[in-house]
Amino acid sequence: MKKIAILGCENSHANAFLKFIKENEEFSDIECIGVYSVDAAASEKLRDTFGVPVLESYDSAVGKIDGLIITARHGGDHYKFAKPYIESGIPMFIDKPITVSEEEAVEFMRQLKARGTRISGGSSLKQDVYVCELKADALAEVDGKTLGGFVRAPYQAENPYGGFYFYAQHLVEMVCEIFGRFPLSVEAKKKGDQISVLFRYPDYDCSAVFCDRSYVYFAARMAEKSSKSFEIPTTTDWYYREFKEFAEILNGGEQTCTHEEFISPVFIMNAIMRSIESGKEEEIPEIKV
Repeated sequence: MKKIAILGCENSHANAFLKFIKENEEFSDIECIGVYSVDAAASEKLRDTFGVPVLESYDSAVGKIDGLIITARHGGDHYKFAKPYIESGIPMFIDKPITVSEEEAVEFMRQLKARGTRISGGSSLKQDVYVCELKADALAEVDGKTLGGFVRAPYQAENPYGGFYFYAQHLVEMVCEIFGRFPLSVEAKKKGDQISVLFRYPDYDCSAVFCDRSYVYFAARMAEKSSKSFEIPTTTDWYYREFKEFAEILNGGEQTCTHEEFISPVFIMNAIMRSIESGKEEEIPEIKV
């Protein structure tokens, strides 16, 4: 039996993951020994619903677990919650945004990489079947080379969880999955509640729009001989696919991306914010972990 803990359980991920553990035979070898949240009511609700203990603090499970899930709403808490567990080298699921700071993201990944820690997580949108289909088409150059693309997703201009960073990784990671993890630069402009972004790659550009609290997801790829697009419905399958990926690394499987790829959205989000403030195109620095 693999023992895990869930830290920062104020959102729907914790509820979905515990439901999988309780009801899905596929994950019958996983036991959650405790949950923790800065919002006591959130952890108590999970205790009452799923019968899981509430941890006294975020470091209470050190030395007692085989894997860790961090789903705090504020990305600024993720590294803090992970720190006490890094020395053990246990696999980690880290929700979006990985962090809000480029410097912290690099330090975080360097410590995990040094200990051979396997990671999963980020935005659940990268797990979407339509996003995966467009990614596969781009890699295989279906109907020719990629000429460009368009992505739409929500963000939240105002919230207590880091503002723009709280939700923005969904759109950014959709772009990264389909068109590549490392765009060269971004050019962003804010008009009213919307943010338009141009992601520049070596051979093409991808345009995107963040819509404040408009929960519509859309992605398109333009190829030489065709265009393919999807309006992406919200589905619990996102949760299943990301939890399955965590379960696989928990049981010895390899992580699906490099540490640099994992934190690339942090650098892209910060470049977007710099571009909005400067009114200019902003380069995305090389990520070295």
